[in-house]
Amino acid sequence: MGTYLKDVRNEAKRVTWPTRRNTLITTGAVLAMVTVTCIFFFIVDQVIGLGVRELFGVGG
Repeated sequence: MGTYLKDVRNEAKRVTWPTRRNTLITTGAVLAMVTVTCIFFFIVDQVIGLGVRELFGVGG
């Protein structure tokens, strides 16, 4: 068990951790893409709903 923990500690030291700036930029990019994706699927859902209402005359 001691050897395993020593190996884990050595591997963790070799990891290249992102800087705070890189983390914030990446987080911002992810949030922007999630927002764009949500807007896209909302619009597509509205268009499909409109098509179904027009086609079948149902829904509100």
